[in-house]
Parts: sequence; C-alpha cells; structure tokens
Amino acid sequence: MTSYGADLLVILPELIVVGAACLLLVLEPLTPPSRKELLAWLSLGALALCIGLTGGQISVLNLRVSAFSDLVVVDGYARFWKLLLYGVTGLTILMSLPYLKAERLQLGEYYGFILLALSGMMVMVSGADLLTIYLGTELMSLSLYVMAGLKRSSPRSLEASAKYFVLGAFSSGLLLYGISLLYGVAGGTKLGAVAAAIGSRGFDDPLLLIATILLAAGFGFKLAVVPFHMWTPDVYQGAPTSVTAFMAVASKAASFAAFLRVFVEGLGGLKADWSNLFLLLCLVTLILGNLVAIVQTNIKRMLAYSSIAHAGYALIGLVAAGRGMGESGGASGLASVMLYLALYAFMTLGAFAVIGMFRKGGLEGEDIEDFAGLAKRQPLAAFLMLVFMVSLAGIPPTAGFIGKFYVFMAAVEAGLAWLAVVALIFAAISAYYYMRVVMVMYMREPDPSAGEVPQLVASPALTVVLACAVAGVILFGLFPNPLVSLALQSVLPLK
Repeated sequence: MTSYGADLLVILPELIVVGAACLLLVLEPLTPPSRKELLAWLSLGALALCIGLTGGQISVLNLRVSAFSDLVVVDGYARFWKLLLYGVTGLTILMSLPYLKAERLQLGEYYGFILLALSGMMVMVSGADLLTIYLGTELMSLSLYVMAGLKRSSPRSLEASAKYFVLGAFSSGLLLYGISLLYGVAGGTKLGAVAAAIGSRGFDDPLLLIATILLAAGFGFKLAVVPFHMWTPDVYQGAPTSVTAFMAVASKAASFAAFLRVFVEGLGGLKADWSNLFLLLCLVTLILGNLVAIVQTNIKRMLAYSSIAHAGYALIGLVAAGRGMGESGGASGLASVMLYLALYAFMTLGAFAVIGMFRKGGLEGEDIEDFAGLAKRQPLAAFLMLVFMVSLAGIPPTAGFIGKFYVFMAAVEAGLAWLAVVALIFAAISAYYYMRVVMVMYMREPDPSAGEVPQLVASPALTVVLACAVAGVILFGLFPNPLVSLALQSVLPLK
C-alpha cells in the first residue's frame, strides 16, 4: 500500500462520516417528507461503522499513528474522545427524531449537518498541527451556526444563530491570530515543532505571552468559560432543544480535547505560566456560572449557566496538571478532565431529553414552572429528571459525584487544596438551583389557569436515550473503575 493509501486508512472514520454527510445532503431533496426518518437511520449506520473501526483499536491504546506528514495523529487520546463523540452524536440523532416530528420540522439536512459537525470534532481531537485543529474547529462551528437557526419560523432561533455566528467569527479571528504569532516564534505550526522551539521559555517573551492569551481566548469561547461565555445562554435558549444538547456535550468535549492537546503537546513547556492563567479563568467561571444560574427561571438558560460552571470544574483538572508533581501528577489531572467530560455527557443529555419530552407533549417545557406537579402526572419522567439533577449537583452515588471527586483529588495532589475547597463550596451552592427543579416537580401543583396538562409520552427513540443516560449516570456512579482506567491509559504525556 502506498503512503497516501496508508494515510487515508488512518482517517477512514473521518472519511466515512464526511461521505455519509454528503450522501444525506444529496438524498434529502429526493426523499419524500414521510420517509425523512430513513436519513436518520443512515446516519446511525455510519456511526455504528465508525464505532466498530475505532472501538476495535481500544486494546492498543498505546499505538500512535500519524498521517499526512504528522498533520493528523491517531492515538489513545484521540480514540477516547472519538468514541465519546460517536455515542453523543448517536443519542442526539435519536433524541431529534421525536423532537423534529413534534416541531413539524422535516429537515433531512439536519442529520447531514450533525455529521459534518462531528467530522470537524474528529479532526479537532486528532489534529497534531495548529492549522489542522483550526480547520476542524471551523467545520464544527459553521455546522452548529446553521443548526442553531433551523427553526426558521422562530425569531428567537434566528437570533441565536446570528449571535453565535458573529461572536464565533470573532473568536475564530483571535484563535487564528494567536496561531500566526506562534508560527512567527516557532517557524511552524505543528505541535511538535512549537514545543521544540519554545522549550522552557517563559512569558518573558512578549510574543509567546500574547499568543498564549489569544489561544486561550479563542478556545475559551468554544469552552464557554468566563469572560467568553456571553453567547451561551441566548444560544442555548434559542436553538432547538436537541441542538442545544449536542452543543452542550459534543461541542464542549471536542473543544476541551483540542484545547488540552494544544496546551499539553504544544505549549507544555509553559505549563508553569499558563496554569496561573487558567487558575484565574477557573475561579471566575465557577463564581459567575453558579451564581447567575440561581436567578434563572428558564431551564435551558439555567443549564447554560450550569454548563459554564461545569467548564470551570473541568479546568481544575488542567490547572492541577500544570501544577502537578511529576509526570504522574500531571497525568491524573488530565485524566480527571477526560473523565469529568465523559460523565457530564450522560447527565446533560438526559436532562435535555426530558425537556424534549415536554415539547412532544405539547408544552414549551422551558420554564422551570412547567415542571410543576410532574411527579403526579408522570412519575417516571420526574424520577429521571431527579436523577439527572442530583448527578449534575455532584451528589453521591451518581456519576456527577465521581467526576467532581476526581478533579478535586487532582487539585489536592497538585498542592491546590484551597482550590478544591472553593470548588466544593460552589458545588454546594449549585445544589440550590438543581434541587429547585426537583422541588417544583414534587412539591408544586400545576397552575390551574393553564388548563388541562397533557400526558408526556416518550417515543421508542427517546426511551433509548433516557435509558442510556440514566444507566450511565447510575452505573458509572457505582462502578467508575473501567472508565477511570480508560482515561488514565488514554491520557497525553505532560512534558
């Protein structure tokens, strides 16, 4: 096999996803409205094939293969994130089936854009070059801009798409400018070349300082950390619920994956400096995300600020990795970030799936008061929402507790016990707004002036999503060792 053929074999999952996306966009105008769901099952078939290809390599996590002159790398770290992204995308597609039907949105191109966004995420997690990562980021972002505005009859959805696009374009400019400055310093954009060029130089070099700040700002927008979070509540509220779930989980996971690779593999020599920068971002993100979430009455906006706060918790692991004592300390910090985001996916997807049931039941399902009396009307739905809210609050024995436990322990091991205490205090504060949803479900009666409230019915597809989400939350809360072990084996070496 030629070297070019070998390179194509390395990126075969990406080629399958892109090929399926293009096929869906071609088939969409040829498919009658009554059969649009077939496009969703075609998407799931492509994902199943990718899971087989990537999952078959899970036993050789230490195998690192590069392609296209080291522009793309497939290692244990990339495989971990790709498997997570496949799962999240598949569950999002299943969640979308009843939602699009309830909204009367027979949009076959929706599934094509989901796969295009996924392909961008896959490039991000496998990129070994700053420009490769940038191109993946743009492919993901452009697809999400379109998806956020798919409800063209809704002014709020169009406003969300416009805000996301304008602020996203600004953040892309910052990211590209930071990459150009690093190119001026290192003479190349490959992460290995950047790491070799900067060595152990610190922020005494003004170009390195500015480049690092610009990269942090560019990625900070994708991660929704303060002060780059301003798009998050409006976009989460205005976008279709299934799109919001996809952005909250898949986009955040892919952005963190690329972010960690850039700062660990490319800028690892500056870890003593950037760890201080991220410590500051972590603190302000925890404070604003948790405090502003308290006053929200719209559950999607509440979950948006909750998502901001969770980005702050995940940053604790990166700060701990930068301050870690030796290689093992850094590894535990990075593994805690990977573990946290994997567990966060289950509880967040589950929460948005329950919200999606309201839309199917004929309600808005966005105001917290819409959940009043849910325990009497739909006990199972109320119980599932209870599980997801408890997990998001980090209460044992759920997966949310395990995620917070490992990032807090990483901070303690790195000599940052005070940071773990601060984060623990804000975790306790977060329990207020999560438990408020539970209180409304179990201790409030529905507003009688609203008329008869319809029963919520979960379609078979939505039932699968809820079953997977609640199983992940409970099983990984009780038996986290397999996922912890996988994260530790897949972690990037911190130099």
